[in-house]
Amino acid sequence: MALQLGALRDALERAGAPPDKAAKAAEERAGYERDFADLKSDMRVLTWAQAATFAGVIAILLRLFIR
Repeated sequence: MALQLGALRDALERAGAPPDKAAKAAEERAGYERDFADLKSDMRVLTWAQAATFAGVIAILLRLFIR
């Protein structure tokens, strides 16, 4: 069985969804949350890379124009 959000599954079952469909929906939602967490970590790496590139460009410009 894949990762599920138990509270979501229980809420869907209480709302009248069949248990198998509630479990499937909870598994899908958990998958989206894991994908979102991966995306956030990728964005953090890209932000650091962009900051390093910006700092390098500024250093080069300072070296060229301030001697």
